[in-house]
Amino acid sequence: MSRSASHLTISRPGDDAASPAAETGRPIPLMVLGAGADPNSERGVDCPGELPPPSDPDLVHRAERARAALGDRAFVLGHHYQRDEVIRFADVTGDSFKLAREAAARPEAEYVIFCGVHFMAESADILTTADQRVILPDLAAGCSMADMATYNQVEECWETFEDLGLADSIIPVTYMNSSADIKAFTGRHGGTVCTSSNAKRALTWALSKGSKVLFLPDQHLGRNTAVRELGLSLDDCIVWDPYKPYGGADPEALRRATMILWRGHCSVHGRFTKENVAEVRRRIPGVNVIVHPECQHEVVLAADQVGSTEKIISTIEQAPPGSAWAVGTELNLVQRLAEDNPDKTVVFLDKTVCYCSTMNRIDLPHLVWAMESLVAGQVVNQITVDPKTASEAKAALDQMLALP
Repeated sequence: MSRSASHLTISRPGDDAASPAAETGRPIPLMVLGAGADPNSERGVDCPGELPPPSDPDLVHRAERARAALGDRAFVLGHHYQRDEVIRFADVTGDSFKLAREAAARPEAEYVIFCGVHFMAESADILTTADQRVILPDLAAGCSMADMATYNQVEECWETFEDLGLADSIIPVTYMNSSADIKAFTGRHGGTVCTSSNAKRALTWALSKGSKVLFLPDQHLGRNTAVRELGLSLDDCIVWDPYKPYGGADPEALRRATMILWRGHCSVHGRFTKENVAEVRRRIPGVNVIVHPECQHEVVLAADQVGSTEKIISTIEQAPPGSAWAVGTELNLVQRLAEDNPDKTVVFLDKTVCYCSTMNRIDLPHLVWAMESLVAGQVVNQITVDPKTASEAKAALDQMLALP
């Protein structure tokens, strides 16, 4: 088998001066939205090979042939937010953690093709065996939320806590939607990872170990869980802005706070407003509004139900025929829910189209290119987390799995 045409190894700054991550510097996000292409940030913009044009009439047949040729050697994972053209070739669909666990449960698969975003592929590499290779069809499929908390920023934040004498009382909890090095930071400081479905358990555990939580990187999930599910008040929460001294907070306010929320958000869920909720209620009498907990707190308060991606899916699937639902999450999923539940009315909460732009970078041409390359014996876009980072991140992931 020939050497990889493209291979991205993730390590912390300074761990390995020869690694691609050290050369580019981890603080640079994987994808920067805007005009032009920066090779130091958009590492997957150019494929090291010929990318099939989207107009190729034989594209679906090429995908079918490549998938059949790979057989059991490959395991294709598709996140719920992926395009339908990609989902049709997925062996399993799910949220980020479900897919990472599914990958870990298939040690016989030589290749794990992760149709998602970068932090998901990292988690899959951490949880799979050393013999398996995790492939991300487009390296530019990053996550804006994950990029909002870089390793250096979080280290500087923790040093401030140490200077203030607070570090011993703080337990870090990071959302699954974070980079491997942030998970490693969390594991190194005795914290845990959480998903949107088990955030309450994670925070309950953390507050049994310390008096404060540093919640990374999504402020909205942390705030919504603390206030709605743990009974804390908004006054118990404070936002840490990594671009301001002391996070933009008064040191005394940091001492009083129970939840220190990193100033991050999801670019999809953060756009929904309480006005969207009011408008859809006027437009569709009797509509049920269900939103993801990454939405702003005022949107969550205005909704009828709040839940993870998996909960949103199961709630609508189990809803009575004739019921109407307005869903505050990514548009690909909402459209799929509408198609799969024709006996119900399922609409997008916002009238404005809102796909996850980074997730949508993985399209059928990229998937075909990745699979055909593997058939030809060429490993492309392999995601590898360095052993030290992987070990520390796995400690945080294992703690999540051990939550009571």
